[in-house]
This record gives sequence, structure tokens and C-alpha cells, in this order.
Amino acid sequence: MTSAADSAAAGERRNASDATGVIVLAACAVWSLITAAAHDGRPEGVLLAVLAVAAGYASGRILGALLPVAAPCAGALAGLGLAIVTPGPQISLPLGHTGATAALLTLSAGAACCAAWAARPSALRLALTLLAAGIAVTAALLGSTTGFLTCTGVLLCSLAAARMRRRALGLTGLALAAALVTGATWAIAENALPDGLTASLEGQLTQHRVLLWHDALRLARQDPALGVGPGRYGELSPTVTQSLLPDGKPHSAPLQQAAEQGVIGVALLAAVFCWVLYALWRTPRPTPIALTAGAALTALAAIASIGNALSFTTVTAGAGLLAGLATARPLVDEGPENVMDSAARPRGDRLEP
Repeated sequence: MTSAADSAAAGERRNASDATGVIVLAACAVWSLITAAAHDGRPEGVLLAVLAVAAGYASGRILGALLPVAAPCAGALAGLGLAIVTPGPQISLPLGHTGATAALLTLSAGAACCAAWAARPSALRLALTLLAAGIAVTAALLGSTTGFLTCTGVLLCSLAAARMRRRALGLTGLALAAALVTGATWAIAENALPDGLTASLEGQLTQHRVLLWHDALRLARQDPALGVGPGRYGELSPTVTQSLLPDGKPHSAPLQQAAEQGVIGVALLAAVFCWVLYALWRTPRPTPIALTAGAALTALAAIASIGNALSFTTVTAGAGLLAGLATARPLVDEGPENVMDSAARPRGDRLEP
């Protein structure tokens, strides 16, 4: 009877997180249409991103239930292959390709680590962990410094997750990390940091990218509520019009939302990230899988804060796929680790490490 009650409660929690996701994604789509109508914008890019996340998440839930090990492993290999064929971080290419490569490699490393935690044989788990390490090495060989750092970070977080008994604490830390990176990006755009630190960061980010951020904030101040309209940043940014290789993007997802869809657009972008973390907190999958996926998606959020990664459909679909894989309920019992953390369990129960 206790087992049946626990199963019913877990089902209610999953339904609540799924309903939250539907509401948040629908709100993103509707708000893009509203802001586009107000300023003659082009919402197709936002709608495509929302569709890609939803499709990826649904696919991940289905594949994760049927193939809890093979599906994330295949996803990792597919993401690695796409990152290899994507143009690398060369100076003659737009800034966005660098972020897309790093994002795909990060998601691939996260998927490989999730597959490792879902595997039962020790040899298979070791092989999948080595695959994640190989993805980090591949990032270095491709010249993606950001990808190497984020893949290594995801791998280390995955290994450390084995000793985390309260996933809520780990997910809270990831949320704070994403907020810190976003806040730092905003502070650079506002010139709110000390001159020495600003000059140092500009050297890493390039002055061109910082000028794009300045333009985004200037446009956001013109209409804080609605923004200038989806897809209109490139038309109104002086830095874009003077660029040799313009792509019409400010290369920062929060700043692009602020410029094109106002404060509410930024809030909806944050709501999507918070929903993913909430779904990972509620998932019945083992805590290491939830925290590993959370680490990879947090790294993606950091990359998107300083780059153009979310403008690529493969990245948004991959993020939804990883979230779906980590929140799926496999048809085969995963053993004693397949429980919620102690914050959501009756007192007296403990998770196995």
C-alpha cells in the first residue's frame, strides 16, 4: 500500500512539472506573437525554438522510458558528430558558430554521463564515462576552449553527484551559478564593473561583442515592456550594420530577450530554465542523473548568456532532448537509486550513494 501511495504521489509530481512546462512554453510563444504584433516583428525564430524544445523534450521522455541507456548514448554520439561537422571557432566565421559547437559538445558530455549513471554493468559505465572524457578532449582538439571547460565541468559535477544526497541543494547551486553568469553579462553591458576588470573581460569576449550588448541595452530602454519586436535587433543595432559579418544577433540570450521582448521576455526565458530545474528535482530518476543533466543545462545557459547558441535549432532541440531523457521514467526498474532525494521523502528514509 505504501509503495502504491508513493507511486501515485510521484505521478502527481511529474504531472505538475509537465503542466508547468506546457504553460511556460506556451507563454513564450504567445508573448513573442504579442510583441511581434506590437512592433511588426518576426516571431518565427522564437516559435521555432519553442517547438524544438518541446519536440526534443517529448522525444527524450519517450526514448528515455524505452531505452534509458542506449538513448542518451546515441544522443551523445549524435551531438558529437554534429559538433565536429559544425564550423569551428575560426576568426572568419560569425561568433555564433563558436557557441553552437561548445553547446553541442556540452550537451553530448551530459548525455554520455547520464547514460553512464543509467548503466548497470561496471564496464559499460566506465566506457560511457570515458566517452564523456573523450568529448572533452575532442572539444580541445577542435579549438573550443569554452567547450573544453564546460565539458570538463559537467564530467566533474557528474562524478561529484554520486555523493550528493539532496538534489535540491545541488540544483539550487546550479541556479545560482546561472544567475551569476547572467548578472555578470548584464554588468558588463552596463559598464557597472571596475575599469580593470571590464578591460580584462573585454579582452576575452572581444570589444565587438560588448558593443553588441551595449546596443541591446539601449534598445531595451526604448520600450522596457514590449521591446523592439522579435527579429528586429539586427535592423536597429548600429554595431550590426557596421559589422563585416553581421548575423543580426547580440550574442546573449538574456540581452536579446530584453531588447526584442522586454522585461517579460527575460522573465519567460528565466522561467523556462527554472522549469527544467524543477522537473529535474521532481524526476524519479537517480539523483546523479538529475544533477548531471542540470549541470549540462546550466553550462548551456552560461554559454547562451555570452553567445548565440540558442539561435541554433540543433542546440535547443538537444537541450529539450537531454531534459526529457533525464526526467523520463524507464519501463525497467533502475533499482534502489530510483527514488527522490530525502527532501521529498518521509523522514527516516535515506538515499543510497
